[in-house]
Amino acid sequence: MLNHWDNLDGSIERGYAGNSIFEWFHLDQHLIKEYARANASIGINGSVLNNVNASPKILTAQYLNEIKTIADILRPYGIRVYLSINFASPMALGDTQTADPLDKSVAAWWRKKADEIYRLIPDFGGFLVKANSEGQPGPGDYHRSHAEGANMLADALQPHGGIVMWRCFVYGANHKGEDRVMQAVSEFKPLDGQFRPNVILQTKNGPLDFQPREPYSPIFDQIKQTPNMAELQITQEYLGQSRHLVYLAPMWKEFFSFVPAQKLKGVAGVANIGKDRNWCGHHFSQANWYAFGRLAWNPGLASKDIAEDWLTLTFGSSPEFKVQSSELSPLSSLLF
Repeated sequence: MLNHWDNLDGSIERGYAGNSIFEWFHLDQHLIKEYARANASIGINGSVLNNVNASPKILTAQYLNEIKTIADILRPYGIRVYLSINFASPMALGDTQTADPLDKSVAAWWRKKADEIYRLIPDFGGFLVKANSEGQPGPGDYHRSHAEGANMLADALQPHGGIVMWRCFVYGANHKGEDRVMQAVSEFKPLDGQFRPNVILQTKNGPLDFQPREPYSPIFDQIKQTPNMAELQITQEYLGQSRHLVYLAPMWKEFFSFVPAQKLKGVAGVANIGKDRNWCGHHFSQANWYAFGRLAWNPGLASKDIAEDWLTLTFGSSPEFKVQSSELSPLSSLLF
C-alpha cells in the first residue's frame, strides 16, 4: 500500500511534488482515476489517504463523504482505502471527556464511528495509527500500553473485517539514556502476543528514521507472535528530495535480503506523489514509485531490470533511446 502524508489543507509532509492529489471538496476525479490506474498496474492495492500526523477532522461526516467518493473511484482498480487517525479524536471532536482506551465511552465512540464508516465504504480497509511519538496522542497518555490502545480500535473494526496498522516509530522521554535505535524494541517486545489478530505492527525498514544507509530494524527479529509489515520511504526525505536523481530499489532489495517478504503481512511506501504534471517532482522519481510496487510483490527482481522496464514504459523503446541509454553503463554499475 501507499501511505500518503497529505494534510487536509493540501500540503504534504515530506512532499516535493506540489500539493495533494486529494483536494477536499474539489476532488479531481479524473486525476484520482489516473492515480488508481497507475497503482493497479504495479499491484498496489491499498491507499492510506492522509498524514500519520492526522487531523481528527478526517473522521467527520463531511470528510467521510468525500472519502466515499475516492473509495468508489479506486474500487474498480482493486484498491482499498485506509485512513490515518488521531488517537484522541473522540475527545478532540468534543464527544468524550477522555481518550483513555479503557474508558467505555471512548470504546463506544470508536465502535459507532466504525459503523458509520462501513455504511459508507463497505470495503474500508482500516486505520493506520501513529501514537505516543513526536507529540502525537496515544494510550501512554493514560498509562495504558500500545496493545491496550491498538486492541480497543481493533475491536471496533473487527466486526467489519478491518485492520489496525500500529506504527512502531516510537521514541522519547520514557527511554532516557537508551540508544534510540533500541527504543522501539523496548516498547513493543514485552507486548508481543498481546495484540488482537487484526493488529499489524508497521515498522520503518531501519531503526532510526529512513536514513540513507541503515541496518534493518531489530523489531523484525524481536517480534515473533504479532504480524509485521515494513514501512519504506519512496519520497526522498534524506536523499535530495526532488532535486537529486536517486534510485531506491537497491536499498530496498538489501532490506528484503535480511527480512524476507514472506515474513511480512504487507509493505507500505510513504508516497512521493503530488499534483505536479509528472506526479513526483523529478521525472526519474517516478521510477521509485514503480520499483516499490514491483519489489513489494517480487523482491527477487533485479534492480537493473526494474529500471529498464520503467525507462522503456516511460520513454519508449526506440533505437535512438536505447543507444543513448547504453552510454550510461558506467553510471549503471553504481546505481544497480
